Amino acid sequence: MRRICVQGTIKHYDVASLSGSLLTDDRTEISIDDRSLADPSILLLRIGQRVRFEVEALDGGSVARGLHLVTF
Repeated sequence: MRRICVQGTIKHYDVASLSGSLLTDDRTEISIDDRSLADPSILLLRIGQRVRFEVEALDGGSVARGLHLVTF
C-alpha cells in the first residue's frame, strides 16, 4: 500500500454518509469515505475548503486518508 501526501479542495461532501470527493491541485478526483477524516473535531467539510491528506490506492481507485483542514 503506497500513500502520497498532497493537498486539494473539497468538491462535494455528504454529511449523512460521510462520503464525497475532492480535487487535487492537478485536478485528479479522489474519494472521501467514513475513514478519511483524521481529525475528530471536523464535523463538516464545505465545497472549496482546502485540505491536506494522503492518497491510498483502493480497489482500482484512490481514496483520501489522514485528512486535515488547511483552511477553516
